[in-house]
Amino acid sequence: MAAIIVALDSVTEDRVLPALLDRGHRVEIRVGEHADPVSVLEGATAAVLLISAAPDRLTARVLEWCDGHGVRIVAVTASDRDVRHARVLKLLEVVSSDAPIDDFDALVRGRVIDRPVARTRERGSVLVVWGPAGAPGRTTVAITLAAELAAAGRSVVLIDADTHAASVAPALGLLDESPGFAAACRLAGKDGLSVAELERISQSYPIGAEPLRVLTGITRAYRWPELSAERVRRTLDACRAWVDYVVDTGFSLENDEEISTDLFAPRRNAATLTCIDAADEVIAVGAADPIGLQRYLRAHGDLLERAIGIPVTTVINKVRSGSVGLNPSGQVRATLQRFGGIDDPVLIPHDEKGTDAALLAGRALRDASPRSSALAALRRFTTSRILPPPEEPVTRRSRRGARARQRIGRVSQA
Repeated sequence: MAAIIVALDSVTEDRVLPALLDRGHRVEIRVGEHADPVSVLEGATAAVLLISAAPDRLTARVLEWCDGHGVRIVAVTASDRDVRHARVLKLLEVVSSDAPIDDFDALVRGRVIDRPVARTRERGSVLVVWGPAGAPGRTTVAITLAAELAAAGRSVVLIDADTHAASVAPALGLLDESPGFAAACRLAGKDGLSVAELERISQSYPIGAEPLRVLTGITRAYRWPELSAERVRRTLDACRAWVDYVVDTGFSLENDEEISTDLFAPRRNAATLTCIDAADEVIAVGAADPIGLQRYLRAHGDLLERAIGIPVTTVINKVRSGSVGLNPSGQVRATLQRFGGIDDPVLIPHDEKGTDAALLAGRALRDASPRSSALAALRRFTTSRILPPPEEPVTRRSRRGARARQRIGRVSQA
Protein backbone atom coordinates (compact mmCIF):
# COMPACT_ATOMS: atom_id res chain seq x y z
CA MET A 1 0.00 0.00 0.00
CA ALA A 2 1.24 3.51 -0.73
CA ALA A 3 0.63 7.00 0.55
CA ILE A 4 -0.07 9.21 -2.46
CA ILE A 5 -0.49 12.85 -3.38
CA VAL A 6 -3.18 13.44 -6.01
CA ALA A 7 -2.98 16.37 -8.47
CA LEU A 8 -5.43 15.38 -11.20
CA ASP A 9 -8.32 16.96 -13.04
CA SER A 10 -11.68 16.39 -11.40
CA VAL A 11 -12.95 13.90 -14.02
CA THR A 12 -9.92 11.61 -13.75
CA GLU A 13 -9.80 11.96 -9.98
CA ASP A 14 -13.47 10.97 -9.62
CA ARG A 15 -12.82 7.82 -11.66
CA VAL A 16 -9.49 6.75 -10.23
CA LEU A 17 -9.35 7.87 -6.62
CA PRO A 18 -12.22 5.75 -5.15
CA ALA A 19 -10.79 2.63 -6.80
CA LEU A 20 -7.32 3.28 -5.39
CA LEU A 21 -8.78 3.80 -1.92
CA ASP A 22 -10.65 0.51 -2.23
CA ARG A 23 -7.32 -1.18 -2.96
CA GLY A 24 -5.82 0.07 0.28
CA HIS A 25 -3.90 3.13 -0.83
CA ARG A 26 -3.98 6.24 1.33
CA VAL A 27 -4.33 9.81 0.04
CA GLU A 28 -2.22 12.26 2.01
CA ILE A 29 -2.90 15.42 -0.02
CA ARG A 30 -5.37 16.34 -2.75
CA VAL A 31 -4.16 19.29 -4.80
CA GLY A 32 -6.94 21.38 -6.35
CA GLU A 33 -7.13 21.85 -10.12
CA HIS A 34 -6.15 25.52 -9.92
CA ALA A 35 -3.56 25.27 -7.13
CA ASP A 36 0.20 25.21 -7.59
CA PRO A 37 1.27 21.72 -6.46
CA VAL A 38 4.57 22.87 -4.97
CA SER A 39 2.84 25.44 -2.77
CA VAL A 40 0.87 22.74 -0.94
CA LEU A 41 3.45 19.95 -0.86
CA GLU A 42 5.67 21.27 1.93
CA GLY A 43 5.73 18.79 4.78
CA ALA A 44 4.27 15.95 2.71
CA THR A 45 5.63 12.49 3.44
CA ALA A 46 3.87 10.52 0.68
CA ALA A 47 5.93 8.29 -1.58
CA VAL A 48 4.06 8.86 -4.86
CA LEU A 49 2.72 11.93 -6.67
CA LEU A 50 -0.10 11.06 -9.07
CA ILE A 51 -0.22 14.14 -11.29
CA SER A 52 -1.61 15.30 -14.61
CA ALA A 53 1.08 15.47 -17.30
CA ALA A 54 -0.22 18.78 -18.68
CA PRO A 55 2.72 21.21 -19.14
CA ASP A 56 1.14 23.85 -16.91
CA ARG A 57 0.68 21.25 -14.16
CA LEU A 58 3.75 19.05 -14.34
CA THR A 59 6.38 21.79 -14.26
CA ALA A 60 10.12 21.94 -13.65
CA ARG A 61 9.43 23.14 -10.08
CA VAL A 62 7.37 20.02 -9.40
CA LEU A 63 10.12 17.76 -10.75
CA GLU A 64 12.73 19.57 -8.67
CA TRP A 65 10.65 19.26 -5.50
CA CYS A 66 9.98 15.55 -6.05
CA ASP A 67 13.66 14.86 -6.75
CA GLY A 68 14.63 16.70 -3.58
CA HIS A 69 12.10 14.85 -1.39
CA GLY A 70 12.39 11.37 -2.87
CA VAL A 71 8.84 11.30 -4.25
CA ARG A 72 8.08 9.14 -7.30
CA ILE A 73 6.06 10.75 -10.08
CA VAL A 74 3.30 8.88 -11.89
CA ALA A 75 2.27 11.11 -14.81
CA VAL A 76 -1.29 10.82 -16.12
CA THR A 77 -1.79 11.79 -19.78
CA ALA A 78 -5.12 13.03 -21.13
CA SER A 79 -3.99 14.18 -24.57
CA ASP A 80 -1.25 13.70 -27.17
CA ARG A 81 0.39 16.87 -25.91
CA ASP A 82 0.59 15.39 -22.41
CA VAL A 83 2.28 12.29 -23.86
CA ARG A 84 4.83 14.46 -25.68
CA HIS A 85 5.46 16.50 -22.54
CA ALA A 86 6.07 13.36 -20.48
CA ARG A 87 8.53 12.14 -23.12
CA VAL A 88 10.37 15.47 -23.12
CA LEU A 89 10.75 15.16 -19.33
CA LYS A 90 11.96 11.55 -19.81
CA LEU A 91 9.41 10.16 -17.36
CA LEU A 92 9.11 6.39 -17.29
CA GLU A 93 6.02 5.92 -15.12
CA VAL A 94 3.27 7.25 -17.37
CA VAL A 95 -0.35 6.12 -17.65
CA SER A 96 -3.24 7.25 -19.82
CA SER A 97 -6.18 8.84 -18.00
CA ASP A 98 -8.56 6.28 -19.52
CA ALA A 99 -6.34 3.28 -18.69
CA PRO A 100 -7.69 0.43 -16.51
CA ILE A 101 -7.50 0.92 -12.75
CA ASP A 102 -5.11 -2.03 -12.60
CA ASP A 103 -2.52 0.09 -14.42
CA PHE A 104 -2.87 2.93 -11.93
CA ASP A 105 -2.62 0.49 -9.04
CA ALA A 106 0.47 -1.18 -10.51
CA LEU A 107 2.33 2.09 -11.06
CA VAL A 108 1.45 3.43 -7.61
CA ARG A 109 2.88 0.21 -6.15
CA GLY A 110 6.03 0.61 -8.26
CA ARG A 111 5.33 -2.21 -10.67
CA VAL A 112 5.90 -2.16 -14.43
CA ILE A 113 2.92 -2.30 -16.80
CA ASP A 114 3.25 -3.99 -20.17
CA ARG A 115 0.70 -2.15 -22.30
CA PRO A 116 1.86 1.00 -24.10
CA VAL A 117 0.66 4.37 -22.86
CA ALA A 118 1.09 6.35 -26.07
CA ARG A 119 -2.20 7.21 -27.66
CA THR A 120 -2.82 6.21 -31.25
CA ARG A 121 -4.90 8.73 -33.10
CA GLU A 122 -7.10 7.87 -36.00
CA ARG A 123 -8.69 11.29 -36.02
CA GLY A 124 -7.82 14.59 -37.59
CA SER A 125 -4.70 16.70 -37.08
CA VAL A 126 -4.66 20.26 -35.78
CA LEU A 127 -2.43 22.63 -37.73
CA VAL A 128 -2.21 26.02 -36.04
CA VAL A 129 -1.19 28.99 -38.17
CA TRP A 130 0.23 31.65 -35.87
CA GLY A 131 2.15 34.87 -36.34
CA PRO A 132 3.15 37.94 -34.34
CA ALA A 133 1.53 41.35 -34.63
CA GLY A 134 2.06 43.35 -37.79
CA ALA A 135 0.07 41.48 -40.47
CA PRO A 136 2.73 39.00 -41.61
CA GLY A 137 0.12 37.21 -43.74
CA ARG A 138 -1.02 34.41 -41.44
CA THR A 139 -4.62 34.52 -42.74
CA THR A 140 -3.43 34.21 -46.35
CA VAL A 141 -1.17 31.31 -45.38
CA ALA A 142 -3.94 29.59 -43.39
CA ILE A 143 -6.47 29.90 -46.21
CA THR A 144 -3.98 28.69 -48.82
CA LEU A 145 -2.92 25.68 -46.76
CA ALA A 146 -6.54 24.74 -46.05
CA ALA A 147 -7.47 25.11 -49.72
CA GLU A 148 -4.52 23.00 -50.89
CA LEU A 149 -5.30 20.25 -48.38
CA ALA A 150 -8.93 20.23 -49.53
CA ALA A 151 -7.85 20.16 -53.16
CA ALA A 152 -5.71 17.11 -52.35
CA GLY A 153 -8.84 15.25 -51.31
CA ARG A 154 -8.67 15.80 -47.57
CA SER A 155 -11.70 16.91 -45.56
CA VAL A 156 -10.73 20.21 -43.95
CA VAL A 157 -12.27 22.74 -41.63
CA LEU A 158 -10.70 26.20 -41.45
CA ILE A 159 -11.29 27.79 -38.05
CA ASP A 160 -10.90 31.52 -37.44
CA ALA A 161 -9.94 31.69 -33.76
CA ASP A 162 -8.56 35.24 -33.87
CA THR A 163 -10.22 37.19 -31.05
CA HIS A 164 -8.66 40.51 -32.11
CA ALA A 165 -9.34 40.82 -35.84
CA ALA A 166 -11.05 37.83 -37.46
CA SER A 167 -10.72 38.03 -41.25
CA VAL A 168 -11.15 34.59 -42.83
CA ALA A 169 -14.81 35.13 -43.77
CA PRO A 170 -14.36 38.37 -45.76
CA ALA A 171 -11.18 37.00 -47.34
CA LEU A 172 -13.21 34.10 -48.74
CA GLY A 173 -16.30 36.12 -49.58
CA LEU A 174 -18.41 34.38 -46.92
CA LEU A 175 -21.20 35.86 -44.82
CA ASP A 176 -20.12 36.42 -41.24
CA GLU A 177 -23.36 37.56 -39.63
CA SER A 178 -23.45 34.43 -37.47
CA PRO A 179 -19.92 33.44 -36.41
CA GLY A 180 -19.62 29.68 -36.76
CA PHE A 181 -16.74 29.24 -34.32
CA ALA A 182 -18.57 31.08 -31.54
CA ALA A 183 -21.67 28.99 -32.19
CA ALA A 184 -19.59 25.81 -32.01
CA CYS A 185 -18.05 26.93 -28.72
CA ARG A 186 -21.47 27.67 -27.22
CA LEU A 187 -22.71 24.21 -28.22
CA ALA A 188 -19.54 22.61 -26.89
CA GLY A 189 -20.05 24.34 -23.56
CA LYS A 190 -23.45 22.63 -23.28
CA ASP A 191 -22.19 19.22 -24.50
CA GLY A 192 -24.31 19.66 -27.63
CA LEU A 193 -21.66 19.83 -30.34
CA SER A 194 -22.00 16.96 -32.80
CA VAL A 195 -20.89 16.33 -36.37
CA ALA A 196 -24.41 17.20 -37.52
CA GLU A 197 -24.23 20.54 -35.70
CA LEU A 198 -20.79 21.26 -37.13
CA GLU A 199 -22.15 20.63 -40.62
CA ARG A 200 -25.05 22.97 -39.89
CA ILE A 201 -23.17 25.94 -38.45
CA SER A 202 -20.15 25.81 -40.78
CA GLN A 203 -20.03 27.39 -44.22
CA SER A 204 -18.59 25.72 -47.29
CA TYR A 205 -16.13 27.08 -49.82
CA PRO A 206 -16.23 25.01 -53.04
CA ILE A 207 -12.99 23.24 -53.92
CA GLY A 208 -13.27 20.18 -56.15
CA ALA A 209 -15.35 17.27 -54.94
CA GLU A 210 -14.69 17.97 -51.25
CA PRO A 211 -15.62 21.53 -50.17
CA LEU A 212 -13.58 23.39 -47.61
CA ARG A 213 -15.59 23.85 -44.41
CA VAL A 214 -15.18 27.15 -42.56
CA LEU A 215 -16.06 28.13 -38.99
CA THR A 216 -16.04 31.91 -39.27
CA GLY A 217 -14.67 34.16 -36.54
CA ILE A 218 -16.37 36.62 -34.22
CA THR A 219 -17.58 39.79 -35.92
CA ARG A 220 -17.35 42.01 -32.86
CA ALA A 221 -14.25 42.11 -30.70
CA TYR A 222 -16.32 42.32 -27.50
CA ARG A 223 -17.60 38.77 -28.10
CA TRP A 224 -14.25 37.19 -27.20
CA PRO A 225 -15.51 35.89 -23.79
CA GLU A 226 -17.59 33.34 -25.74
CA LEU A 227 -14.34 31.61 -26.77
CA SER A 228 -13.24 30.27 -23.40
CA ALA A 229 -10.40 27.78 -23.12
CA GLU A 230 -12.63 24.83 -22.20
CA ARG A 231 -15.11 25.55 -25.00
CA VAL A 232 -12.33 25.88 -27.58
CA ARG A 233 -10.74 22.63 -26.42
CA ARG A 234 -14.03 20.76 -26.73
CA THR A 235 -14.66 22.26 -30.16
CA LEU A 236 -11.26 21.14 -31.44
CA ASP A 237 -11.90 17.65 -30.09
CA ALA A 238 -15.20 17.53 -31.97
CA CYS A 239 -13.53 18.79 -35.17
CA ARG A 240 -10.89 16.06 -34.96
CA ALA A 241 -13.66 13.49 -35.19
CA TRP A 242 -15.18 15.36 -38.13
CA VAL A 243 -12.34 16.04 -40.57
CA ASP A 244 -8.81 14.99 -41.49
CA TYR A 245 -7.18 18.34 -40.86
CA VAL A 246 -8.00 21.42 -38.80
CA VAL A 247 -6.25 24.66 -39.82
CA ASP A 248 -6.56 27.48 -37.32
CA THR A 249 -5.51 31.11 -37.21
CA GLY A 250 -4.41 32.74 -33.98
CA PHE A 251 -2.59 35.82 -32.83
CA SER A 252 -1.40 36.90 -29.37
CA LEU A 253 0.59 34.71 -26.98
CA GLU A 254 0.14 37.04 -24.01
CA ASN A 255 -0.97 35.17 -20.90
CA ASP A 256 -3.86 37.19 -19.51
CA GLU A 257 -3.44 35.75 -16.02
CA GLU A 258 -0.32 37.83 -15.60
CA ILE A 259 -2.27 41.05 -16.05
CA SER A 260 -5.49 40.12 -14.25
CA THR A 261 -6.31 39.96 -10.55
CA ASP A 262 -9.30 37.64 -11.15
CA LEU A 263 -7.92 34.12 -11.67
CA PHE A 264 -11.25 32.80 -12.92
CA ALA A 265 -12.15 35.57 -15.35
CA PRO A 266 -12.29 34.77 -19.08
CA ARG A 267 -9.11 35.33 -21.06
CA ARG A 268 -9.08 37.10 -24.39
CA ASN A 269 -6.12 35.10 -25.66
CA ALA A 270 -7.45 31.77 -24.35
CA ALA A 271 -8.56 30.71 -27.84
CA THR A 272 -5.11 31.12 -29.37
CA LEU A 273 -3.29 29.55 -26.42
CA THR A 274 -5.67 26.60 -26.29
CA CYS A 275 -5.31 25.99 -30.03
CA ILE A 276 -1.52 25.97 -29.69
CA ASP A 277 -1.77 23.57 -26.74
CA ALA A 278 -3.89 21.21 -28.88
CA ALA A 279 -1.75 21.53 -32.02
CA ASP A 280 -0.02 18.68 -33.78
CA GLU A 281 2.08 21.26 -35.60
CA VAL A 282 2.41 25.04 -35.47
CA ILE A 283 3.00 26.98 -38.70
CA ALA A 284 4.66 30.19 -37.49
CA VAL A 285 4.44 33.03 -40.02
CA GLY A 286 6.68 36.09 -40.15
CA ALA A 287 7.21 38.91 -42.62
CA ALA A 288 10.46 39.28 -44.60
CA ASP A 289 11.35 42.85 -43.74
CA PRO A 290 13.58 44.24 -40.96
CA ILE A 291 10.68 45.03 -38.63
CA GLY A 292 8.77 41.84 -39.44
CA LEU A 293 11.81 39.64 -38.84
CA GLN A 294 12.56 41.42 -35.58
CA ARG A 295 8.99 40.92 -34.38
CA TYR A 296 9.08 37.27 -35.37
CA LEU A 297 12.38 36.52 -33.67
CA ARG A 298 11.26 38.20 -30.44
CA ALA A 299 7.99 36.25 -30.38
CA HIS A 300 9.48 32.95 -31.57
CA GLY A 301 11.02 32.24 -28.18
CA ASP A 302 7.68 32.79 -26.44
CA LEU A 303 6.05 30.42 -28.92
CA LEU A 304 8.60 27.67 -28.23
CA GLU A 305 8.04 28.03 -24.49
CA ARG A 306 4.32 27.54 -25.04
CA ALA A 307 4.51 24.80 -27.68
CA ILE A 308 6.63 22.36 -25.70
CA GLY A 309 7.07 19.13 -27.62
CA ILE A 310 5.10 20.42 -30.63
CA PRO A 311 6.81 20.76 -34.04
CA VAL A 312 7.11 24.40 -35.10
CA THR A 313 7.74 25.27 -38.75
CA THR A 314 8.90 28.77 -39.62
CA VAL A 315 7.28 30.30 -42.72
CA ILE A 316 8.60 33.70 -43.78
CA ASN A 317 6.20 35.51 -46.07
CA LYS A 318 6.63 38.39 -48.55
CA VAL A 319 10.27 37.69 -49.39
CA ARG A 320 11.56 40.38 -51.75
CA SER A 321 14.78 42.24 -52.46
CA GLY A 322 13.21 45.66 -51.95
CA SER A 323 12.96 45.17 -48.17
CA VAL A 324 16.11 43.19 -47.34
CA GLY A 325 18.51 43.83 -50.24
CA LEU A 326 20.18 41.57 -52.76
CA ASN A 327 19.79 37.81 -52.38
CA PRO A 328 16.71 38.16 -50.14
CA SER A 329 16.37 34.43 -49.50
CA GLY A 330 19.97 34.16 -48.35
CA GLN A 331 19.65 37.28 -46.19
CA VAL A 332 16.51 35.98 -44.48
CA ARG A 333 17.98 32.51 -43.87
CA ALA A 334 21.18 33.99 -42.41
CA THR A 335 19.23 36.33 -40.11
CA LEU A 336 16.99 33.55 -38.80
CA GLN A 337 19.92 31.21 -38.21
CA ARG A 338 22.14 33.80 -36.56
CA PHE A 339 19.62 35.42 -34.21
CA GLY A 340 17.10 32.62 -33.72
CA GLY A 341 18.94 29.38 -34.42
CA ILE A 342 16.24 28.63 -37.01
CA ASP A 343 17.26 26.28 -39.79
CA ASP A 344 15.37 25.27 -42.92
CA PRO A 345 12.64 27.95 -42.95
CA VAL A 346 9.96 27.96 -45.64
CA LEU A 347 10.28 31.13 -47.73
CA ILE A 348 7.28 32.53 -49.60
CA PRO A 349 7.99 35.10 -52.34
CA HIS A 350 6.15 38.39 -52.28
CA ASP A 351 3.27 38.31 -54.77
CA GLU A 352 1.37 41.53 -54.33
CA LYS A 353 -0.53 41.18 -57.58
CA GLY A 354 -1.77 37.67 -56.82
CA THR A 355 -2.75 38.32 -53.20
CA ASP A 356 -4.49 41.57 -54.13
CA ALA A 357 -6.49 39.73 -56.78
CA ALA A 358 -7.54 37.12 -54.21
CA LEU A 359 -8.65 39.76 -51.70
CA LEU A 360 -10.51 41.73 -54.34
CA ALA A 361 -12.39 38.65 -55.54
CA GLY A 362 -12.93 37.18 -52.07
CA ARG A 363 -11.41 33.90 -53.24
CA ALA A 364 -8.57 31.60 -52.29
CA LEU A 365 -5.25 32.23 -53.99
CA ARG A 366 -5.55 29.03 -56.08
CA ASP A 367 -8.82 30.32 -57.59
CA ALA A 368 -7.98 33.99 -58.05
CA SER A 369 -4.35 33.65 -59.17
CA PRO A 370 -3.47 30.04 -60.08
CA ARG A 371 -0.02 31.06 -61.41
CA SER A 372 0.94 32.93 -58.24
CA SER A 373 4.53 32.38 -57.09
CA ALA A 374 3.36 32.53 -53.46
CA LEU A 375 0.79 29.83 -54.20
CA ALA A 376 3.46 27.63 -55.81
CA ALA A 377 5.70 27.89 -52.74
CA LEU A 378 2.87 27.11 -50.33
CA ARG A 379 1.74 24.23 -52.52
CA ARG A 380 5.23 22.71 -52.41
CA PHE A 381 5.27 23.12 -48.64
CA THR A 382 1.88 21.41 -48.32
CA THR A 383 2.90 18.52 -50.54
CA SER A 384 6.37 17.94 -49.13
CA ARG A 385 5.87 18.59 -45.40
CA ILE A 386 2.21 18.23 -44.47
CA LEU A 387 0.62 15.63 -46.69
CA PRO A 388 1.90 12.04 -46.40
CA PRO A 389 4.05 10.90 -49.34
CA PRO A 390 2.05 9.29 -52.14
CA GLU A 391 2.23 5.55 -52.48
CA GLU A 392 3.97 4.44 -55.66
CA PRO A 393 1.75 2.18 -57.77
CA VAL A 394 3.05 -1.37 -58.25
CA THR A 395 3.43 -2.09 -61.97
CA ARG A 396 4.71 -5.06 -63.93
CA ARG A 397 7.85 -3.11 -64.77
CA SER A 398 8.52 -2.20 -61.12
CA ARG A 399 8.07 -5.85 -60.09
CA ARG A 400 10.57 -6.97 -62.76
CA GLY A 401 12.99 -4.31 -61.55
CA ALA A 402 12.66 -5.45 -57.95
CA ARG A 403 13.34 -9.08 -58.92
CA ALA A 404 16.37 -8.02 -60.95
CA ARG A 405 17.78 -6.06 -57.99
CA GLN A 406 17.28 -9.11 -55.77
CA ARG A 407 19.21 -11.31 -58.25
CA ILE A 408 22.05 -8.79 -58.42
CA GLY A 409 22.19 -8.71 -54.64
CA ARG A 410 22.43 -12.48 -54.40
CA VAL A 411 25.18 -12.59 -57.00
CA SER A 412 27.20 -9.88 -55.25
CA GLN A 413 26.89 -11.70 -51.91
CA ALA A 414 28.11 -14.93 -53.51
